Amino acid sequence: MTHTSRLSFTPWTLILFPITISLALTQASATVAEAKDARQLWYDSPAATWVEALPVGNGRLGAMDFGGVASAKLSLNEDSLWTGGPHNYVHHGASEHLETIRQLLFEGKQQEAEQLAARVFMSEPLRQMAYQPLGDLQLQFAHSEDAEAYRRQLDLDTAVVSTSYRIQDATYRREVFASYPDQAIVVHLTCSVDKQLSFAATLSSPLTDCEQRKADAAALVLTGRVRDTVSRTGATIKGASRFAVHVRVLETDGEVVVDDQHIRVDAATHATLAITAATSVVSFRDVSADAVARSMNAQEHLKSKSYGRLLSHHLDDYQKLFHRVTIALHADGDQVDGELVDGELAGARALPTDRRVLRAATTEDPDLAALFFQYGRYLMIASSRAGSQPANLQGIWNDQIEPAWDSKYTTNINCEMNYWIAETCNLAECAEPLFAAMDELVESGRETAKVHYNARGWVLHHNFDRWRGTAPINAANHGIWVTGGAWLCQHLWWHYEFGGDKEFLRKQAYPMMKGACEFFQDYLVEDPRTPRRHLISGPSNSPEQGGLVMGPTMDHQIIRDLFANTISAATELEVDAEFREQLAAAAKRIAPNRIGQYGQLQEWLEDKDDPKNQHRHVSHLWGVFPGGEISVDSPELLAAARKSLELRGDGGTGWSRAWKINLWARMRDGDRAHSVLNGLLTLTGSKLTDYRGGGVYPNLFDAHPPFQIDGNFGGTSGICEMLVQSHRRTEDGIPVVELLPAVPDAWPSGRITGIRVRGGCEIGWRWKRGRVEQYELSNRKAEQCTLRVEFPGYHNTVTVPPARSIQWQARELAVSSEAE
Repeated sequence: MTHTSRLSFTPWTLILFPITISLALTQASATVAEAKDARQLWYDSPAATWVEALPVGNGRLGAMDFGGVASAKLSLNEDSLWTGGPHNYVHHGASEHLETIRQLLFEGKQQEAEQLAARVFMSEPLRQMAYQPLGDLQLQFAHSEDAEAYRRQLDLDTAVVSTSYRIQDATYRREVFASYPDQAIVVHLTCSVDKQLSFAATLSSPLTDCEQRKADAAALVLTGRVRDTVSRTGATIKGASRFAVHVRVLETDGEVVVDDQHIRVDAATHATLAITAATSVVSFRDVSADAVARSMNAQEHLKSKSYGRLLSHHLDDYQKLFHRVTIALHADGDQVDGELVDGELAGARALPTDRRVLRAATTEDPDLAALFFQYGRYLMIASSRAGSQPANLQGIWNDQIEPAWDSKYTTNINCEMNYWIAETCNLAECAEPLFAAMDELVESGRETAKVHYNARGWVLHHNFDRWRGTAPINAANHGIWVTGGAWLCQHLWWHYEFGGDKEFLRKQAYPMMKGACEFFQDYLVEDPRTPRRHLISGPSNSPEQGGLVMGPTMDHQIIRDLFANTISAATELEVDAEFREQLAAAAKRIAPNRIGQYGQLQEWLEDKDDPKNQHRHVSHLWGVFPGGEISVDSPELLAAARKSLELRGDGGTGWSRAWKINLWARMRDGDRAHSVLNGLLTLTGSKLTDYRGGGVYPNLFDAHPPFQIDGNFGGTSGICEMLVQSHRRTEDGIPVVELLPAVPDAWPSGRITGIRVRGGCEIGWRWKRGRVEQYELSNRKAEQCTLRVEFPGYHNTVTVPPARSIQWQARELAVSSEAE
C-alpha cells in the first residue's frame, strides 16, 4: 500500500500568510541563479557592420566593438560632441502672430496657418544640431586572419565584451569595458603563448582639423573639432566644440614604441590599453574648456592602476545597479527557477544570438524575452549615468556625421520612452542626466515661452539638442507641438512616486513642474466653436500627422496629467494652496476625451480619424500609457482606446511596436502584447534574412529602421508592464500593485525580483502555471510603505515597516491520501 501526499492550489481562493519580516531578502539567491543563466549576446564571427558590433558605455563614453581578428576596431563616442555651438533658437516677434495663427485654424484654414507659421514662428535656424562620432581605435595584429574557435560576446552580468579565437597553438583574447568610476574605456589583450602578442594601435576621426601625435612614451593623442554645417538658408554654422582622445599602454610585458602615427607593442603576452576622451563643452552656454587637458587628466588617474584593479572598480560599480533585478521566464508551466532544465532552453542558448532571434520566429523562446529585458537595463546603465548627457535617439552610440534625425532628443515620444524603465526597473539614478538636462531646458524654455507665446513659465517643443533648443523646429505641421516639457515633467513625478525623495521633489522637481503649469495657464484658450467653451491647446499637432490644429487629444491628456501631478506634489509639500485650486479648476475645463463614429478614441476634437490609418504614432492613446487617466476604471474609454489600437495594427517601426506592447499590457491583453513583442524581436538588417523593416538588428539594437535605442527601452518597459502595474490607486490614495496583469499564456511560469512600484517598495514574486505562488515586498525607505497588492484570487492591503521586507506565499489547501 502506498500513500501519496499532494499539495492542492486553487487560484481563485489562494490564502496567503506572512513568512518573515527580515532584512534577508530572497533576491540574493535569485541573483546567483540568474548569474548562472549566463545573460550573454554571443556570435561566432566578427561584426561586418555597425549593427552587428557590440556596445559598451559608461554614460559619457561609448564604444562599439567589432571583434575582428587580424584587424580590430572600436568605434568611439563622447556624449557632449555635437555640431554647432551655444545658440538661442527663438524667433523674435513670433508671439505677435500667435492669435492670427489660431484664428486661421478656428476658421478651418489649416494651410494658410501653416504657411504663416513657417514664415514667422519657427526656430532660427530651422534645424537643430547633430550628435557626432568621436572616431575609431584601430588595432592591427601581426598574426593572420585564419582563426578557429572564434567567439565574441557581451556578458550582461559583467558589462564586458570579449573576443577569443585560436591561431595554431595560440589562443588570443580581448576584453573591453567602459568604466564609470575611472572614466575610461579599457582594452585588455592576452595570448596563451609567451611573447606571441604583437600589434599596432592608431586613432582616427571623420571630423575637422584632426591631428594624431605622440603624447608621451606610452600614449597617443588625437585632437580636432566638430565640422561646420550649413543651414537651410545657406549660412555657415561654425563647429565650436573641440575634442581630444588619448590611448595609453597602461601595462604590458612586451616592448612599447610610440611615434606620431601609432603605438606599437611587440613580443608581449598581455597588454592593457586605456582610452580617455573629452571635449571643450562646459555647459549648453560654454565651450571654453581645454579638451586635451581634460582627457590627459583622466589618463593621469589611471597610470598607477592594474587591469585587475580597473576591472574590480568597474564590476563593483556596474553590478550594484544591474544585479538589483533578476528575471526568468519559462514556457514550461512547472519551471520557475533560473537553472537550465530542458533541451529547448539549452538549445536556444547554444545558438549565436542573431540565429536565436531568427529561430524565435517559429519556436517559442521566453528566455530570449528575458535576455531582451535585461539588455534594455544594460543599455540604460551604459548610456545614462550621473554627470553624463541623457540617452539620445541612439543612446550614446553613433558612427555617422549625419545621423538619422541628428541623433537628438525627440520629445514627442522617443526621449521619454528612453526613460520608461528608469524607475520600474530599479535604475532611478540613471534618470539624473535627464533631470539635469531639464534644469537647462527650463532656462531656454522660459525665453521660448515669452518670445513665442508671451507666456509665463517654460515650454519645450518636439526636439532639443546639446544647446538646449526649445523653439519649434523643422516644419510648422509637426514642429509646433507644445507639450514636450510637460511630458518630461511626468518623469519628475514618477521619480518621487517610486522613490519618495521629498527633498528632490521640493528643490528640483516641483519648481519645474510649477513652471510648466504656468505656461499652460497662459497658453490654453477657450474654444469659441462649442457652447461649453472648453479650454484647448493650440496651435499644436498630434505627432506627427494631421498637420497644425487646435485641440489634439494627446496635448489635453498630457496637460491634465501635468496639472494632477503638480497638485499632488504641492499637496505633499504643503505649498501653493491657491495655485492648486487654479489648476484643478482649469483641468476640469480642458476638452475631454471623445469617442468617435467607429467606436474609436478620437485623435482630434473633430471626429475625423481614418480607420485605415496605420501611422507609427499612437499619440491619442497617451492616456492609457504612459498616462493613466484611461484604465480599467474607465471601461468605455478603454474600449475606445482598444478600438483605436486595433485599427492602427500591430506592425510599425521598432519603437512603435514597443509602445504598443505597453498599451496592450495596460489593456490586460497579455497574449496580444506578447504577439507585438515577438514582432519587435524580428531579425532585420542581417545577412540571415531579407527582411529590412522594424525589429531588432543582429546585436539586438532596435530598428526603426535605422537604429533608435528607444525601442530597446520601450520593449523592456513593455515586458515589465505585462508582469506588474502600479499606476492605479484606491479611493483613499493607496497605490494598487497588480501582479501578472497581462502575463501571456507563453510564460506560464517565472520569477522576477527587484522591481520597483509606486509607493516606494521593491517587489519580487514567482508564479507557476499562471498563478502567483510567492511574493516579497521590501521597503528601502525610512518610513513605512502601504500598498494594495492584487492578483487573481487575492487582494490585500500590506504595510511594510521601514527598512524591512515582508514575504508571503501560497498555503497548502488540502493534502489527500490515495491507497492502492
